[in-house]
Amino acid sequence: MRFFLGLVALACATALAAPSTRITHVLHERRAIEPSEDWEITGRVEGSRVLPLRIGLTQSNLHELESLLMDVSHPESSLYGQHWSAKQVADHFAPSDEAISAVRAWLNDAGFDEERMKLSHSKGWVEVNATVSEVEELLQTEYNVYTHTSGDEQIGCHSYSVPEHVREHIDLIKPTVHFNHRIGQVPPGSRRRKRVENRLGMPSSNTGPKTNGQKVTITPVLENCDENITPDCLRALYSVNYTPVATDINSYGIVEFTPQAFLADDLDLFFANFSPSQIGTRPNLISIDGGTAQTQDQSFDFNGESDLDLEYAFALTNPQPLTLLQTGDIPEGASFNNWLDAVDASFCTFEGGDDPTQDGIYPDPLPGGFKGPESCGIISPPNVVSVSYGQDEASVTAAYANRQCAEYGKLGMLGTTVLYSSGDDGVAGGGGVCLTANGTPSTRGTRFSPGFPVTCPFITAVGATQVNPGSTVNDPEGACEQVIFSGGGFSNIFPMPSYQAAAVTNFLTNHPPPFTAAQFNNSGTVRAFPDLSANGANYVIGIDGEFELVFGTSASSPVVGSLITLINDARLAAGKGPVGFINPAIYSSDFAAGFNDITMGGNQGCGTSPRSL
Repeated sequence: MRFFLGLVALACATALAAPSTRITHVLHERRAIEPSEDWEITGRVEGSRVLPLRIGLTQSNLHELESLLMDVSHPESSLYGQHWSAKQVADHFAPSDEAISAVRAWLNDAGFDEERMKLSHSKGWVEVNATVSEVEELLQTEYNVYTHTSGDEQIGCHSYSVPEHVREHIDLIKPTVHFNHRIGQVPPGSRRRKRVENRLGMPSSNTGPKTNGQKVTITPVLENCDENITPDCLRALYSVNYTPVATDINSYGIVEFTPQAFLADDLDLFFANFSPSQIGTRPNLISIDGGTAQTQDQSFDFNGESDLDLEYAFALTNPQPLTLLQTGDIPEGASFNNWLDAVDASFCTFEGGDDPTQDGIYPDPLPGGFKGPESCGIISPPNVVSVSYGQDEASVTAAYANRQCAEYGKLGMLGTTVLYSSGDDGVAGGGGVCLTANGTPSTRGTRFSPGFPVTCPFITAVGATQVNPGSTVNDPEGACEQVIFSGGGFSNIFPMPSYQAAAVTNFLTNHPPPFTAAQFNNSGTVRAFPDLSANGANYVIGIDGEFELVFGTSASSPVVGSLITLINDARLAAGKGPVGFINPAIYSSDFAAGFNDITMGGNQGCGTSPRSL
């Protein structure tokens, strides 16, 4: 939702709402974290300025989501594998007529005429253009102007309230606490600031694989897998000996965020050494919101993630075609909601979950930006989707996190397995930053900082292991402690899902972490992550014309996605459907023999010792 100075003209055609009798308001949402020190409040927003107010309605039947998802996902369920259609999912969770009526009545009572209200096509949002004065009265809040050291300006409020009787019908309201609603013009040649300071796919975003800078000469033998991981090492580690046969009806999607992009020559360099039959093979690129496999910026930071994901996913699933969900244009970029929009039109754009704090808002007015319509429902969700990106849970509000998380649950009901990397900083947040006692990210913090969306209980969180130095592929793996520490811990937002209750309770009872409630959420009632792990150390990749070693859970996720894709292939070839949401199965006793417990190593961070976690 962009707000440019030109919108002020709307005020001329908009009548002020008449004052209304104040009713009981309750706090609905408070900003997750305050803007960085580069921003300062420089004044109040003038009352006559017009805001494009969007009121997100609560969806129906969300209390049933976990139960319905378990019905089609738990191997002991009589409904296992009977995934829903997209229409069935959209209809079942659409906001109710009661929610629509309650919000309209609230606005009427506050002095807004019906003519000023608009219900979005998805029926998920009530839209109204209102002056700042009207909105401040409506939400019992104050809007301030924030000025950046560069001169850029944003507006927002610290918190807002709604009447108690309509609170249950409202998910979130924008623009409010979701910082970065623009009022200043974009300086020539600059990029819009969003998602706090960094954006996905950029070198500064703390996502993507890490490298120790070591260039390697290839000696692809299994005896060297503790130093150089190759596709053959992974096949040996995980007993993979299967060639796909149902590739025409199977699908595997890899999500990348522009400007992160693969280089064709790098793929062929890798294939020439490890999968010669695939030389010349390229992914089917689906451009989401102007997404492009750009080549003007070339370095490990711009090509490392995409090269890694595609090289190993292609090699391990050969000859399975891959779908590249390339998301966001170069000037603005994108985030997780944008690729979700592309696979579910009912979730899309301003009428769905998008937030200018976190996501790309399209069409993009910036020079060179994507001018087409938002990519809504342009592709059916692949059977497996791997995403090697993430952010800190503390950087989003609970309302935003829950709205997006519900979408992952719906994808599971459709039969899609969604995998996210668990992060590379142990129990700390991106860049090793931890939380203060009040939950604010700080370099001086000591409280553990879980990630997002990896803490959503409806995705599969993938951590990283390693072949320990001096060990072989036949020896037990340890937690990854080379260059990175596998991300893991406990959510501060999401409750514990039923499928992991026994495992987490057993862990906390029999192996209690030596930390207090001051350091992490030790209540025993919240979501734990990761769900499973795979090797994430010493990967040999072709990158910018040479071979380098890389490390990270961003390697583990596409590998797990490849293994699930092979399982789906076997099922499809046998006339069955894809496995979909796998968490209930991997936590069940029926599948315990398919996994190995990792009992060596730790995931330090926030001042903890290497072996304490």
